[in-house]
Formats: sequence, structure tokens, C-alpha cells
Amino acid sequence: MEKSLHDAALYVRVSTDRQEELSPDAQKRLLLDYAKSHNMFVSPDMIFVENGISGRKADKRPEFQRMIGLAKSPEKPFQSILVWKFSRFARNQEESIVYKSMLKKQYGIDVISITEPLIDGPFGSLIERIIEWMDEYYSINLSGEVVRGMTEKAMRGGYQTTPSIGYMSPGHGQPFEVLPEEAKIVKYVFSQYVDHHRDLTAIARSLNKMGVLTKRGNRFEKRNIEYILRNRFYIGKIIWNDIERDGVHETFITPDQFQTANDRLDTEFQPKRRRNVSTCSHWLSGLVKCSICGASLSFNGSRDRYFNCWKYAKGMHPDGSYISEKKLIAGVMEYFEKLLGGSDFTFSYKSQAAEVNNSEFELYDQELKKLDQREIRIKEAYQAGIDTLEEYRSNKEMLSKERARISDLKNQLSTSAVRDEISDRNQMLANIQSVYDVLNDDGADYETKGIFIRSVVEEIIWNRAENTLTFRLYMSEKC
Repeated sequence: MEKSLHDAALYVRVSTDRQEELSPDAQKRLLLDYAKSHNMFVSPDMIFVENGISGRKADKRPEFQRMIGLAKSPEKPFQSILVWKFSRFARNQEESIVYKSMLKKQYGIDVISITEPLIDGPFGSLIERIIEWMDEYYSINLSGEVVRGMTEKAMRGGYQTTPSIGYMSPGHGQPFEVLPEEAKIVKYVFSQYVDHHRDLTAIARSLNKMGVLTKRGNRFEKRNIEYILRNRFYIGKIIWNDIERDGVHETFITPDQFQTANDRLDTEFQPKRRRNVSTCSHWLSGLVKCSICGASLSFNGSRDRYFNCWKYAKGMHPDGSYISEKKLIAGVMEYFEKLLGGSDFTFSYKSQAAEVNNSEFELYDQELKKLDQREIRIKEAYQAGIDTLEEYRSNKEMLSKERARISDLKNQLSTSAVRDEISDRNQMLANIQSVYDVLNDDGADYETKGIFIRSVVEEIIWNRAENTLTFRLYMSEKC
């Protein structure tokens, strides 16, 4: 078919908000009528339709981007883009101006609103800017009204989120209802973590082995388990945008279960590179370190059953660093018995925030080093005659203030709270007693033993030359 003198594209969009606007079919019909009456040819593959998509961001509209891509192509398949209203093209004035200007100046393509005709000249351009501004204002105002409505609903304890695993939404604003089969999964997670002291990875692995999937139909990961344990919806709370209210939905997790789980999550310390006990071949794996190189001693579960430094096994240092399983366990039990019998000991305080604090210390140190380098440069600039004495003094004073600010932040990180040493020591002994009892329990599995000993022991240093085990103990604290 021979093309007419003027080829056009249609862009049809219906947004997600509730507003008085024509349906896609109605917009398309009116646009085609306009094209026909204005001697424009519209090819079927030049009709771009987006249903239920906001006009605030162009990069979120795939059909819009496809249309712009064709406009830029060497073939130039159309000379105009027809829209029902300019608000269909974009509700963001900045993007609207950028795209219209680019299409007009670089490719000679006009964007035409069939219901908002514009006159030529500066006055027409002004009217177009006013229309764009009003469209953007409407969109921003509508967004604000939606947020206010949702906030008001949250304040009243309304339900406006996707149901958590274990629940379903009956609709019409009614409280979420319990799904018994899914509730069993949540109960299992809390029971395994609180009652059986399993780690998050092990629980996720168990659920995956049973063929259980998340609410989204995916396999469970460590983060999914923690989310369940942290979700206050299970104790009757509704949270939206930092607003918390009591819900009226049925709960199946007790407040005591929830608190116990979260206390453990808050106080559980895990050093970098320490593996979860569920991934280890022995409950002491990953805890015992070589005194020569600091590497972990790997467990060999063969007939001899011993721990050996993996770096030594690879020939990375000449002296051996191995110990039998029997001797290592005996040394651990003997050490705990000495502590419970009254021997002196020291311990450090650890929390989940400790690793973060270390990273912050490093960042502050890096900033202080940068200031040192800048001070050298401003001094060199003054000595070279580039800066005056007043400029040098001013720059030096500014650096001094910045150095003081960063140093103060660094000091705040290192300032620890005043502690009751006697109370903490007694608590530490109580923790050690609990660990000792579990290690002495023949019925406790290796995973339980591994989790308990890791609650008080950060690492054990084995020195084969001196035949000594050095224990580094810690007490968990809330972040």
C-alpha cells in the first residue's frame, strides 16, 4: 500500500489511578478518526498502548520507550505522534519538555493532543507549558492524596499489605484470615529456632527439603527465615510506613515465642567468614584456629578422626598443626569445668553491630588520611605562592574543624556504656553452664552443640608446639 503524505503514530495510555479518562479502545477510536480527517496514515504496528501504567516516569513505560526508539531510527516511520491529551504523553513536565523538544528539533516529529489544540508561536508554547504543569501538579497531588488515604487507613488499623505467609485476605477491608497449612510453616520456623536452637540456614534447608515454597513460590533462604521471625504481624501488629497499630486478626505465635526469637536474633554474634554450623561437618568446625597461620582446622572424619590446618595440609607452612577429635573435645570440656570451678577468665562484648562499627572506623580513618593529604597540598600551594597567607589560614582552619568533627564521630563509636562487671560475669558463667550442660548431653545433636558453644566461644587457638588451647570468649549484647 502506498503511504500517504503524512505518517503518524498513536500513543494510548490509561494510568493506574482512578480518574475520569477514556478507555484504551475509546482513545484509539478517537485518534484514528482524527488521523483520517487530517490526512494522516496510521500503520497498525505504529499504535502503542499501555494500560495501567503511570505517566510519571518515562523509563517505566516499555511501549513509550519502543515508540521513541523507532522515532530515532533512520527509517523515521512517522512524522507525528497523536495523543488524546498531553497528560497521556507524560505527567512529568521535565520529561515532557525533554522528549517533545528532542522529537521536534532532532527528528522533526510533532506531539499532537487532539483535544488540546495549540496555536503557533510563543503564546502556543506558553499554553503547552501550562498544560504540562497542570498535568504534573495533578499527578503529584493525586499521589499525596493516595499516601494520606493509606496513612489514615493505617492509623485506624486497616489492612493494606500483601498477606504474610500463614494468612489470606478475604477482601473488602476485612481482617486477614489464617491459612492452616501455611500457618504450620510459620510455627515450624519458630519452633525450630526457639525450641531446637537451629540456625536460619538449617531451617531454610529443611523447608526446601520438604518441598515447601515461600509466598512468592520460591525456595527458602536465610533471609526469608529471619523475615518470618521478625514479622510483628504474627503477634497481632500492623505496620505501614513506620505506623504500628494493633490488628484484629487471629494470631498463632505467642508473644513469648516471638520475644525469645528476636532476643536471640538481636544478640547473636557471627564473625565475618564464620560458617553456619549446619554447613559444617563437626560442631567444632570453623572454631579451632591454627596458632601458626590463623587458618581454620578442618575436620577429617576418617577412621582416625582429627582436625588439621588446611594450609599445612596444602604445604603452606612446614610445621604441623593437627589434633585428634578426642583430645580437642576433652580440652574443651576441661576448660569449661575449670571456669565453672572458679578459675579466672576474660571475655569481650560482641554484637551484630560490631562488624558495622569496624567498617565505620575504617571509613573514618580513611577520611582522616585524606585530610592529612589535603593539608599537605594547601601548604604546598601557599609555599608556591598560589594561595595567600589568609587563604592558607582559612583552608587550614576548615580542615581542622573537619578533622575534629570526624574524630568526634570516631570517639563516639568507641565509647562503651558503663557496665556492671559482677552482673555480667555471673551472666557469662550462667551462659557457660548452659553450654556445658548441652555438650554433656548425649542426646544433643551436633548442630545443637555447635550453636550453643558458638554463643560463648569466638574461637579456639591450637598451639601444637606448646600443646595448648587458648579460648576467646565473648558475651552477646543487643545492638
